[in-house]
Amino acid sequence: MDITTLEKVSDFEWIIQQTGEMRVPGILYADEQLISEMDEKVREQVMHVAALPGIVKASFAMPDAHWGYGFPIGGVAAFDPSNGGVVSAGGVGFDISCGVRTMLTGMTAAEFAPYKDNIAHALFRNIPAGVGSTGEIRLSPNEMDGLLLNGAAWAVHHGYGTAADLERIENHGKAPGADPTAVSEHAKKRQQDEMGTLGSGNHYLEIQEIKEIYDEEIAAAYGLALHELVISIHCGSRGLGHQVATEYSQKMLLVTKELGILLGDRELACAPILSPTGQAYLGAMRAGINCALANRQILTHLIRQTFKTFLPHLELPLLYDVSHNTCLEEEHMIDATTKKLFVHRKGATRAFGPGHPELTASLRPFGQPVLIGGSMGTASYILAGTTQSATRAFSSACHGAGRQMSRTQALKHWRGREVVDDLAHKGTTILTRSYRGVAEEAPDAYKNVNAVVEATHRAGLAKKIARLAPIVCVKG
Repeated sequence: MDITTLEKVSDFEWIIQQTGEMRVPGILYADEQLISEMDEKVREQVMHVAALPGIVKASFAMPDAHWGYGFPIGGVAAFDPSNGGVVSAGGVGFDISCGVRTMLTGMTAAEFAPYKDNIAHALFRNIPAGVGSTGEIRLSPNEMDGLLLNGAAWAVHHGYGTAADLERIENHGKAPGADPTAVSEHAKKRQQDEMGTLGSGNHYLEIQEIKEIYDEEIAAAYGLALHELVISIHCGSRGLGHQVATEYSQKMLLVTKELGILLGDRELACAPILSPTGQAYLGAMRAGINCALANRQILTHLIRQTFKTFLPHLELPLLYDVSHNTCLEEEHMIDATTKKLFVHRKGATRAFGPGHPELTASLRPFGQPVLIGGSMGTASYILAGTTQSATRAFSSACHGAGRQMSRTQALKHWRGREVVDDLAHKGTTILTRSYRGVAEEAPDAYKNVNAVVEATHRAGLAKKIARLAPIVCVKG
């Protein structure tokens, strides 16, 4: 991106001044190097989002921003329904509620070492992954509707985990306002055999070692200790979420034409929040969130079962689960007035700060855990939401490293077997059903996650707490 087209506010904040059809400015949080490496398409998409009806304050891009469908991935925008605000399926994304869940083990890497190979291969056998992967769960139509209505709470009720898990999940494991009737039968059919599966692409299950602690007090409150292991899951709503996004993008395109809403890009197709199409999409999207939350809850149960085969007394409590492809109704201060807004976070993580009433009591004094997945074989991070983030970008932070190379380009640079061997040499065991997929997800196909997290920290969006390094990674 041409940095001369931006106005510098600080070393980590840049403005695209309001011009043309833009209703608000664009704000990018990143350092100069990350900005210069972003595609010009990011600036263009930030500007197009800024022109949507009812947008509030600014169109934001996080430090990991890159070109996406309609919105940039790493894009954040809030809309006021009382002022004609819209909801956009492209502003949420196709993998609705794709997110990260992290569990604590309480055991060190040294204590785990004798079990590493056996547990790694058991996880590979027990956790379905890959394109079109299916699990052992078969849902009836009534069961599917119950799952879409109640999310992780449905999974816990059916024996997949405990009630304590729900206290450590965004929105306590259930998106309110979900409407299973707004989800097509085709979308439900795509999902009926996919619960409890990882999927493919950048989704993974990792066992990670805590390599560095930046804030001892918050780390202790989160249950993090140096050299102990955590387990992270990165996946979403699978076929159902993709189908919901596909169908409603088409419906919204018709609405924008009927209402004469001008779009800089047809991929930004949207509908007024208070319109029938807008309400139907929100109901379906929330059902997609519940699908993803239930999926990660079932995976948590499968992981716990696998570990207990070797380590019967290991509990694996949940640290947190947070999504990064959502549109959530939240209260935010705008010009000294509290307003209910609909916050799109596409490839961005909610990051509520200390004292926020939605956080469970044990986390409220410290802020929400913000789980940042790295590219395969590189560091991941745990951050904490900050108070100032609410005034920066509606309590939002980055979600990962962010791609800097397309999957097609990656295939021209790497071979999957070579990537696996190289990472094994560095101490990371990769288990995969697709070497092609590994090549597409090669670490260097992504931005430098350390730089992305540092920019997030320095911009005040979220605070660094711990750095993690993978020792086992199960890929689709």
